[in-house]
Amino acid sequence: MPRDKQPTELPEEELKSKTQIKQEMHDLQDLGRRLLELKPSVMAALPITERLRLALEETRRIKSNNARKRHMQFIGKLMRDQELELLLQAVDRQDTSSTEYNRIFHQLEKWRDRLINEDKEALSDYLADQPGADVQHLRQLIRNAKKELKEEKPPTYSRKLFRYLRELAELKEKT
Repeated sequence: MPRDKQPTELPEEELKSKTQIKQEMHDLQDLGRRLLELKPSVMAALPITERLRLALEETRRIKSNNARKRHMQFIGKLMRDQELELLLQAVDRQDTSSTEYNRIFHQLEKWRDRLINEDKEALSDYLADQPGADVQHLRQLIRNAKKELKEEKPPTYSRKLFRYLRELAELKEKT
């Protein structure tokens, strides 16, 4: 006669199937590949452990496909110890195909267009949003961008203004 067994509560990880666990590991390896595509200066600012940072640098030196595959599995294992949400957000802000990057890009374009096409009110709104901006430099870029627009010249200063706005946004993001 079989005994009636009481269902025991298992931790969430034990309830995952082998397929789910494998898929999560592949996802972590894919995130590791995305990290490898970033510029070294961007990677230096990411919230990752030093051990993972060194493993990512090591990957660049590995030439053998089999060794690289094993090393990517190791990186996937190291990724388990990371703050994945923060890391994903940081990578998405740098990945040109992500919606977060595009959202920020369009927001900066709107600011640039407002600063060029509107009066001082747009500048005061922007300075309220970005108090660390160099007002004199910003005014000079705006003035030059307006002048080249009026003279129908190539948008050199408009691009410089956009780059400056992006630099300010990145500085604000780091703090």
